[in-house]
Amino acid sequence: MARLLKPGETCWQAPRASRAAVLVDGRSYFDAFASAVGQARRSVLLVGWDIDSRVELWRDERESPLPRRLGDFLNAVASRRKSLQVHVLSWDFAMIYALEREPLPVFHLGWRTHRRVHFHLDDRHPVGASHHQKIVVVDDAVAFVGGIDLTKNRWDTPAHEPDDPLRRAPNGTPYGPFHDVQMVVEGEAAAALGDLVRDRWHWATGERLEAPGPAGGGRWPEGVEPDFQDVEVGIARTLPAYEARPEAREVEALHVAALAAAKRAIYFESQYLTSRVVAQALERRLAEQEGPEVVLVVPRHCSGWLEESTMGVLRSRVLARLRQADRFGKLHVYYPHVPGLGERYVNVHSKVAVVDDVLLRVGSANLNNRSMGFDTECDLAVEATEENVRRRIAAVRDRLLAEHLGTSAEAVSGAIRDRGSLIGAIEALRGAGRELRPLPEDRPRLAPVLPDSEVMDPKEPAELERLIEELEPEKRAASGRRLIAAGAFLLALAGLAAAWRWTPLGEWVDRETLTQWVTGISHSPLAPIWVLGLFLAGGLVSFPVILLILVTVLIFGPILGFVYALAGAMISALATYGLGSWLGRDAVRKLAGPRLNRLSARLSHRGILAVFVVQMVPVAPFTVVNLVAGASHIRPQDFTLGTLAGMVPGTLLIALFGERLEHAVLDPGVWSFAGLAAVAAVFFVGAHWLRRRLEP
Repeated sequence: MARLLKPGETCWQAPRASRAAVLVDGRSYFDAFASAVGQARRSVLLVGWDIDSRVELWRDERESPLPRRLGDFLNAVASRRKSLQVHVLSWDFAMIYALEREPLPVFHLGWRTHRRVHFHLDDRHPVGASHHQKIVVVDDAVAFVGGIDLTKNRWDTPAHEPDDPLRRAPNGTPYGPFHDVQMVVEGEAAAALGDLVRDRWHWATGERLEAPGPAGGGRWPEGVEPDFQDVEVGIARTLPAYEARPEAREVEALHVAALAAAKRAIYFESQYLTSRVVAQALERRLAEQEGPEVVLVVPRHCSGWLEESTMGVLRSRVLARLRQADRFGKLHVYYPHVPGLGERYVNVHSKVAVVDDVLLRVGSANLNNRSMGFDTECDLAVEATEENVRRRIAAVRDRLLAEHLGTSAEAVSGAIRDRGSLIGAIEALRGAGRELRPLPEDRPRLAPVLPDSEVMDPKEPAELERLIEELEPEKRAASGRRLIAAGAFLLALAGLAAAWRWTPLGEWVDRETLTQWVTGISHSPLAPIWVLGLFLAGGLVSFPVILLILVTVLIFGPILGFVYALAGAMISALATYGLGSWLGRDAVRKLAGPRLNRLSARLSHRGILAVFVVQMVPVAPFTVVNLVAGASHIRPQDFTLGTLAGMVPGTLLIALFGERLEHAVLDPGVWSFAGLAAVAAVFFVGAHWLRRRLEP
């Protein structure tokens, strides 16, 4: 078979590792991290999607000269070795995650730390993208890569006990079982990962870091038995194109090549399953009579209502296509079950692929669109070039399956050997206790109304400089298409009302429950303050203003809802306009792209009309429009009048539509849906008229 690891194509580099091991679940990784970093002499490089200084690296009562909390631990390590420099780089996260993360990370990991512990929040990425890599490099001698961030709610043991008293967040709140995988490598592979992180640090900060030079002794974590020795390790990246940096899509290329080469069995563990490229590759293989078996291990549900209503819906659609393509019964989708969890479940956060016994991949990249081209990712891959490596790859897969099935790796490998089938072995080992259970073919409740759009899971950067391009005369026709898309969204909401009447969606809430809920909020004396505060907060986290307006109308009715929504939208607009003006052109440049000067000129020259157009015919998120306007030096009075003129028609239309939608939900019937249809017709007529008026 042709080689899968091809530097420059399916991987960035393929250096050798003197030792490599797969660390399963958070306790194994946190212990190994503490051991390796505790031996550091020259350099510690730490990159993460999230890093929390309060997280405890170990939970038992072991005696150690070092403190167990991450921030204190790094301080202590730096303090006792004068030659050691620690660089910590974390994603400058979107504000929507603010309540989930450590407050003031710059204070806890920057100002309060030792002078040789350097902390930086990395914001050098396309709008909406994230830095999702999880990498630690110690003296360029040992490096860790995988799916586990050094943050809260990640520590767990392979037992995944339902009520483990040690599984608690820094504030003492318990959390559910969490399954994840990390990989540790030694030697040339670690040095190459050091180069990768130093390049990213330079990109984020402008500062160049020197390589630490020869390590002068091992840094291999104590107690970790290597799974591989003297093996080639491919480093695959996803880097979105941004400013002068070209994109890299090695993660995607490696997935496609590996799936095409599979002969017997494909094993995946993944937090998400929404990648169109991966889904299409799997569909092709499932359609083959002699194609490989495909085993997917995923979480029972996505984390939280929001993810279940978005990524969960997209996953259900991908699985439906895969099951339709599975003409020969080769696809099995499972979730881990641990007795005693009740309605809770094991959160599968790992990103693992084992193709036959030929390729093992462990990293940060999920099986979603973002990980293939939009977010920054890093995976490690081991390819078998000799029989011993084949056996070790199979052993890693069997160890993972043994954890999920509550048995031993030897039992798994024996069952595979006896039945000649990965699926056959899993089915034979499933029992009444801890096991892998088939994922039900659930249809999420929002599936009928959620559009099949890549907005929720983008596959590549779409820089918001398009906002500027939309103001060009030759681009105005595209605004008509957006109006039509918005009309389709309104019709989808009408479909929601119909689904509420004639499908199980109606079981969510009855008329009495909904009435009590709305009445309780609308009669509160603090209701106006709560609404205005909600719009203000929504603007700061870039929450869709249309949804805020619609919810406000549903709660307070068309008249009062219109007043509250318009006031809230204006407060939000002025606040984010002021923020853009305060941040200035350079800080907002990453939102608008390199053509910010051109936008500034257009807004300044056209004033009220320009603001009216972009607010009336939204070509970018509401918050972004306001930030760009603030940074473009448009006069405050022009912005205020233009925004007010642009928001009134849309808010009024939503108020009318919201009242009709509420009526259809509470009192479904022919006339209710006739009212919805009338509002939709008004929208389309208005959209057509506006499009004609805006065309040159």
